[in-house]
Order: sequence, then C-alpha cells, then structure tokens
Amino acid sequence: MAVKRRSGLVAYLAYLAVRIGAFILQMFPLEANLRTMRFFGGWCCRLDRRRRTIARENLHRSLPELSNERLDAVTLRCFQHFAMLFGVELLCGFRAIDEWTWPRHVRLVNLQETVKLLLRRRGAILLTGHYGNFELTAYMLAALGFDAVAVMRPLDNVYLNRFLVATRGARGLKLLDKFGATTEAEDVLRRGGALGFVADQDAGRKGVFVDFFGRPASTYKSIALLAMTCDVPIVVGYARRIGDGFHYDLGVERIIQPEEWRGRDDPLTWITQEYTRAIESFVRAAPEQYLWLHRRWKTRPRNERPAAGGATVPAG
Repeated sequence: MAVKRRSGLVAYLAYLAVRIGAFILQMFPLEANLRTMRFFGGWCCRLDRRRRTIARENLHRSLPELSNERLDAVTLRCFQHFAMLFGVELLCGFRAIDEWTWPRHVRLVNLQETVKLLLRRRGAILLTGHYGNFELTAYMLAALGFDAVAVMRPLDNVYLNRFLVATRGARGLKLLDKFGATTEAEDVLRRGGALGFVADQDAGRKGVFVDFFGRPASTYKSIALLAMTCDVPIVVGYARRIGDGFHYDLGVERIIQPEEWRGRDDPLTWITQEYTRAIESFVRAAPEQYLWLHRRWKTRPRNERPAAGGATVPAG
C-alpha cells in the first residue's frame, strides 16, 4: 500500500506553519507550553463532541468496571495528554533530551534485562502502543548510543516528513519507512540493532485477530514473522507520563524470548497475542494515556454479525 504524498504550495505552507509554531514554542519554557496545551486539550474535549463520544465509548467497552464519573475523567485526561504530546513533546520536546540531560525527564524502570540484550548485540524488536510517549523509548536508546531504528508510516506531507526524519536523526535515531521495509528491517536485527514498532494499529482483513480488551482486534502479522525469521526477542515496553510535565517512566512489561514460541502449533498467533496482552496490561495501569480515539477495532472478524444498537456479536 503506497502513501499518497503531498507536495506543492499548500503542503509547503502547512510545513512552514509547523516550523513557525515550533520556533514560537521554543521561546517559552517547556513546562509552560505543556500547561498551555493541557488547557487547550481540555477545551477540545468539551467542544469536540464526536471524538469525545468515540473515546468514551471505546473506554466503556474496554473497561466496563469504570463509573460514569471515572469515564468522564479519563476521557478528559486523554485529550489533555495527547494535546501535550502532539502539540509540544513530539514537535520540540525531544530537544531537552541528550546523553547528559535525560535523567531530568526520564526514570528507568526494570530495564536491566533489555540493556543486557542490547549490549550483547543480539538484536531485538521493541514494541509499544499508542500510549504515553510512544517515540521516547527508541529516541532514548539512540541518544545513549545504541543502534536504534524506528519503523514509521511516512507523513503524507513530504516537507513535514523530511523535518521529522531530520529532527529524530539529529540524536541518532533512524526512521525506516514501513512500506517495503522488510529487507532493511532484517538487516537491522541481524547486525544486532534494536528495531522499534508501534504495534497496535488495525491491520485490516489481512491481519490476525487476537484478543484486546475482550474484543477481537486485527493485528499485523509482520512483527511475529520478523521475530521468527531473525530469531530475536520481542521487548514490550512503555513510556508512561508521571504528573503533568515532561517526566516519564520508561519500563518493560514483557520480554518474549524465541524459545517460548518454538514448537508451538501456531507461533505467529501466539506471539501476536502475547505482545498484545502485554500492551493491554500497561494500558490498564494508566488508561488516560492511551489513544482511545483511534479505530483499533475497525475491522471485524467474518464470523461476527450485527447486533442491536450497531454492536457486533460472534455468529452462533
């Protein structure tokens, strides 16, 4: 599937607007910008009824034990978190992190085994979801001198895409276009590098369905296939915001070792379910930091049939 790339005057003006916005943000302290975007996110939650309804419905179906008051609070915090993330941190927040300054913003949690894997130059796949600051793990590893490559879907705007690649590359993080990247991805792992994925996108009809918050979710097969082909472990981790500023816990939820899937009848499905279960586990720890707005359950299994109210149930 090819991405429709946009260039020309309109795309360039959009790029200029982003660069000007980033320049203005850098005139103010990072924490002040985050407070501004948190306020902006709160207003977006109140005014954008359609997206608020989508987020709240996804939350309700995934975490039915939450009260109405708690659902409202988590939905609001979700809007605020992603306003801070997209409006400040992904745009210019990483400038605050290098090999000397990172302890001001990042606290490492149970990363000993992962660091050992990387130091052995064995190769590893790093997975997370649309949760917390999902770029931070690979960026931190690159800033600390590890061979880290993140697989990304290129932005439609070619100018913004070049800007993104350049800013991440300034700290040593290489970005790999997800389309047609199989050979390059295998090369990264075979040379002992760390290859990062955001692993919770809807994969359409070609995906494998695994359980995610009690519902079948179509998930890409490529990650499990890559792990089996290169015989490398899968590290499922997170960068979880602490408080309201640019402060994160960087931790590991699960390491899936190759010996765990060897000999299984369907190792591809088993691996995919294992890392999806690990993603669900850390999302439950702070659900307000998950992107409930994205259509994770868009594709439905063929054996589901419509139920009352537009929901779906398994065919009997």
